[in-house]
Amino acid sequence: MTKQEALYKYSLRLGDSTLILGHRLSEWCGHGPKLEQDIALINIALDLLGQARSYLSYAAEVEGKGRTEDDLAYHRVERNFHNLLLTERPNDNWGNTIMRSFFFDVFHYYFLSELTKSKDEQLAAIAAKSLKEVTYHVKHNSDWVIRLGDGTEKSHKIMQDAIDELWDYTGEMFDMDEVDETLIKEGIAPDLAPIKDKWLQKVKDVFREATLEMPEVQEWHHTGGKMKGIHSEHMGYILSEMQYLPRVHPDATW
Repeated sequence: MTKQEALYKYSLRLGDSTLILGHRLSEWCGHGPKLEQDIALINIALDLLGQARSYLSYAAEVEGKGRTEDDLAYHRVERNFHNLLLTERPNDNWGNTIMRSFFFDVFHYYFLSELTKSKDEQLAAIAAKSLKEVTYHVKHNSDWVIRLGDGTEKSHKIMQDAIDELWDYTGEMFDMDEVDETLIKEGIAPDLAPIKDKWLQKVKDVFREATLEMPEVQEWHHTGGKMKGIHSEHMGYILSEMQYLPRVHPDATW
């Protein structure tokens, strides 16, 4: 695998995960538990959309085939998306939404902290800008995990159920393959193993304060989206909604 091929796939993975999670969070618009949280969640969704544009624009540039970030976002089929399976999980309820974002955001924070050191100036710049936003995302979702976990008996159960449902999707965040290995050797991509240790410690600390039980770390986990483009049944519905307008009017300009 060449450096260019690896860099394209790497940027695509990063862009896809932020794009799909941003879309999931946008589904809460007008449906949040109260106005303040509705606005906060949509602002986070907009942050993720901005990050997705940066990654996908760079992926298109690296690919060198004249495509744009819009082409990559709106004119690829399901099997050509390489987002984490965690990001496409349904919102279900407020607790599930918060826990899904918490798991991803803690990973994202430590990942971006390392990516700012990348020898690729474009990725380092995207990471530096995104890190400022993700720092808030982590605080927002950590506060909610603690508030609900250490709240009522009902809210505690909702959060524990969310952990039990989503935990087996978190391992994919730390999977590495030839793409990662190629870019790690070039000093472009960070090694995900040390990031996993930091992620586990942060999650453990927050769960302790939230009086939530942390599952055991197992080698097995759901995988396929990030590396193979194999998704859950939910992904097709996401793309049907997200891509409808640009597919119906492919020549439209905004």
